[in-house]
Formats: sequence, structure tokens, C-alpha cells
Amino acid sequence: MSDMTSNAPLSWREWLMTERPASRMQARLGRTYTTWLRFCENKLALVGLLILVLLLLTAAFADLLAPYSPYIGNLKDERLLAPSALHWFGTDDQGRDILSRVIYGSRLTLFVVILVAIIAAPVGLLIGTVSGYAGGWIDAVLMRITDIFLAFPKLVLALAFVAALGPGIENAVLAIAITSWPPYARIARAETMTFRNADYISAVQLMGASPMRIVLRHIMPLCMPSLIVRVTLDMAGIILTAAGLGFLGLGAQPPLPEWGAMIASGRRFILDQWWVAAAPGAAILIVSLGFNLLGDGLRDALDPKEEGR
Repeated sequence: MSDMTSNAPLSWREWLMTERPASRMQARLGRTYTTWLRFCENKLALVGLLILVLLLLTAAFADLLAPYSPYIGNLKDERLLAPSALHWFGTDDQGRDILSRVIYGSRLTLFVVILVAIIAAPVGLLIGTVSGYAGGWIDAVLMRITDIFLAFPKLVLALAFVAALGPGIENAVLAIAITSWPPYARIARAETMTFRNADYISAVQLMGASPMRIVLRHIMPLCMPSLIVRVTLDMAGIILTAAGLGFLGLGAQPPLPEWGAMIASGRRFILDQWWVAAAPGAAILIVSLGFNLLGDGLRDALDPKEEGR
């Protein structure tokens, strides 16, 4: 009995790693497990994953973790206090606890990152796959539109859209999403052009599948690994763009604890009360580093060239 118990994990591993899966589910689980093993070989990628998990937990339990209100401060007695046991990151010019504002600011950061990914990635994937599969004048028109967006720096284009839409966190998210989809379209188009002449695509065409079905059911899933890696690597840039808009007063508006806006309010005291801007700046640095490390790990794990190594 003890021998069977000790061999249970090995049997499960063998079931996942088998070269002859008995079902599609077993094959998918096996590929997922193999990808996870390759991902775990990269220690820095695990650090990035840990940072992201901590960010998610901080945002989810901000009400429990924050020692003070992020909006209300003691302007009379606690203005610009240095870091101490009572206020670990000090207080700002309104007497508000900076640690609490950084904690609640993680929610805004995740809000921006998730919404931009939900909006920009599908748009870029759809445009890129349709362009690559259709070819001809459709490809030319869609790629020229993509080139127009790529011709402008992302922050400058986002500033133009926010100036037209008006300041606010929702308009900032929309502006960043509008400027973020072109790289995804380029990647999806390049991937599609390598797949569209493959034998299995030709077989699906002979079975009578419509072009839209081929794009949605067969080509898009093949483009997802590259897109996931690019989206993860772009998260740091999205955070910096959102912080830049907040720094310029075009993103989240006071008294929302957005990290870029916090840096903007602390720049007036950067020489004497450095902690006001240093804390949100460090948060942006750590989270951006975490996404970059995670993206590098996903790129190595999802790269088909790594499977034979």
C-alpha cells in the first residue's frame, strides 16, 4: 500500500508526459505541464510571477492591508512626515499615509493593465489575422492603418486622444488601448502568413470551412502564444504610459491614489521630502520589472524551439 502511495505522483507525471495521449484533454494538460516545467527552470521568471501574485493579493485585500484611509489625512499635524513606525512610507502634503495610497494605487494599476489588455489584444489579433489570411487589398488597407498608428510615439498619441476625450482614468485607459493594438496586429499578421499555407489549413479549407471560421477557430489559437508573450512584455510600458498621463494631470484625477499622479504631487518636495515621490516611483519600478521578468519567462517557455532542448 505504501509503495502504491509513493508511486502516485510518478504515475500522474507519466500520464501527463506520455507521448501517446488518449484524449485531447490529456494532450492539452500534457502540453501545459511541459510548458510549466520549462517556465520553472527560469528563476527570474518565478520572481516576476511572485511580484505579480503579490500585486494581485495587494489589490484584492487593500482594505485589510492599508493602515489608513488613502483619501483622508491629518493636514494639521501629519503633513509631510518622514517614514516612521506609524507611517512606514511617510505622509504627503495633505497628511495622507503614503503606504495606504500606494496599496490602493495597485487597484488602479491593475484596472488599467487588465482593461488595456482586454481591449487592445483582441483588436490587434483580429486585425492581424484577417490581414494576414485575406491578403490583397484588405491586407494593404489594414496594414497602412497600422503603420499610421505606429508612426507616432505611443505617449504622444495617447496624449492627443486624452486631450480630445478629456482627463480621467477611463479616458486614459481608452487612449492607451487605442495606441497599443498595432504591435499585436503586426505579430498576428506575421504568424498568420506562416500558417495560412500549411497542410492542416488546406485540409480545413477542403472540408468546406469558411474563411472566418478558419481565422477564428484555427489561426487565432496558433497566434495566441506569441501574443500572450508580447502583451505581458508590454504591461510595463502600459504602466509607464498610464503613470505619465497621471503625472501630466490627464489620467486619474485627485484624490485617486494613482502612482503617476502621486509622483507629480511629490515632485515639489523631491529635495527635502523625497519619500513622497520615491514610494510610488519604487512601486512602478518593481511592478514593471515583475512584468518584464514574467514576459521573458513566458517567451522562453512558449517558444517551440525550446521543446527539443
